[in-house]
Amino acid sequence: MKEKNRIRSIVKLSLFITSLAVIIIAIKISGIDQFLEKERLQNWISGFGSKGPIVYILLFSLTPSLFLPGLPITVAGGIVFGALWGTIYASIGSTIGACLAFLIARYFARNQIENLLSGRLKAIDEGVEKNGWIFVAVTRLIPLFPFNLLNYSFGLTKIKFRDYAIASWFFMLPGTAAYTIFSSSLLDALHGNISNNLIIGVLLIAIVLAVPVIYKFIGKNLTI
Repeated sequence: MKEKNRIRSIVKLSLFITSLAVIIIAIKISGIDQFLEKERLQNWISGFGSKGPIVYILLFSLTPSLFLPGLPITVAGGIVFGALWGTIYASIGSTIGACLAFLIARYFARNQIENLLSGRLKAIDEGVEKNGWIFVAVTRLIPLFPFNLLNYSFGLTKIKFRDYAIASWFFMLPGTAAYTIFSSSLLDALHGNISNNLIIGVLLIAIVLAVPVIYKFIGKNLTI
């Protein structure tokens, strides 16, 4: 019986991965991914007028599940909507996208992977269930972790969806704000105008990129 369950899990997981791969390949072949280029995305979103924010948020919410890059969309949001609203829209879109990938993994792949890993996943689940939001916080603040893969990974644990969603939104916000504020002044910078947003954006990005270095330094020198 265990062997049959294992084979069934392998088949279901393979179908899940294959389906996801087919969708990603189809997007690449069709050329839809070209719209993720900064200039094209900017022109495309601007063409929707007042509906632009909704289209932007919907687009951003789909990219994590399809393993598409989110940085170009974040940058485009700053250019099109400005520092404040660009940050708000990008934060909403990225959070929805992270939650969507999380739910896909939890309800379409969790059982299969649990069977494949047997008791090994249980120990990880118990640790994440107790301090799940801390794991989310650390991995969101440190950009060395792959964002899209991370969303699916958390969906395979027992972390509560509420804790995951709130922690993801809060701890992704600094990076989102940094890149959005910086990109909001890019067009002015190209014309030789150095704005306060550009300076603030550069400083914020530098801080965000320094977090992994600070984290490693503290980890090496911290004694318990």
